[in-house]
Amino acid sequence: MSAMEKLLEVMSRLRGPGGCPWDQEQTHQSIRPQVLEECYELLEAIDEQDDKLMKEELGDVLLHVVFHSQLAKERGAFDFEDVSCSIVDKLIRRHPHVFGDQKVSSSDKVLQKWQELKAKEKPERTGALDGIPKVLPALIEAQEVQKKAGHVGFDWAEVKEVMLKLREEVEEIQEVLDNISGEQDAQARLEEEVGDLFFVVVNLARHLKCDAEQSCRLATRKFRHRFEQVEEMIQARGMRMQDCSLEEMELCWQEVKSGETIKGG
Repeated sequence: MSAMEKLLEVMSRLRGPGGCPWDQEQTHQSIRPQVLEECYELLEAIDEQDDKLMKEELGDVLLHVVFHSQLAKERGAFDFEDVSCSIVDKLIRRHPHVFGDQKVSSSDKVLQKWQELKAKEKPERTGALDGIPKVLPALIEAQEVQKKAGHVGFDWAEVKEVMLKLREEVEEIQEVLDNISGEQDAQARLEEEVGDLFFVVVNLARHLKCDAEQSCRLATRKFRHRFEQVEEMIQARGMRMQDCSLEEMELCWQEVKSGETIKGG
């Protein structure tokens, strides 16, 4: 018996008579949040380049594929075999340059052909933005929306045009702030304008071939690392952060940054 067959058998037993009460109670909807959690844990393992952890997290993600397949099998919808056959068929169908006689000259051409084949397979998607999940994290959704709009030519041609729009959005936020005392709906306007600013920043990232979500995550991690070092530095001096002035904390922050520069050469 292969490891995959063993996994399917274990899941069937967990769900079956005499199995685990918790597993027996679950539905597609009840374990939905855990799918996302496991995917994020896998992403963290990838970012950390931790092979041992990556192997474990891939197993957890696979478990959820098997779990949902078992739930579907029990209601007569499909099973794991159907899931496997579906993805195998799709991979073969969308790689005619590998499994057929078509030729492609670059990875860009591969992606273009993939999109063309995908459009033929899903004729019900008539709009350029159809097919983008509404449950994506905000930055990823913005990136995907912009990418698909760009595929039909609705896009800035040059980075400098995005930069001009970026400055325009900052000015619009400043305009709201300058007139905030006279507007009852100032908070709603600020949220709208800040949202526009985020959207343009994502567009800038896309034009610079940076992943917006990853870029933001790296910036947050850098801040966390520096903040924790500042916190340790202040505690080592027998003080608490809440008792320090902003100027004192800023001096520690600059010391931490300076140390990073020295280590980096």
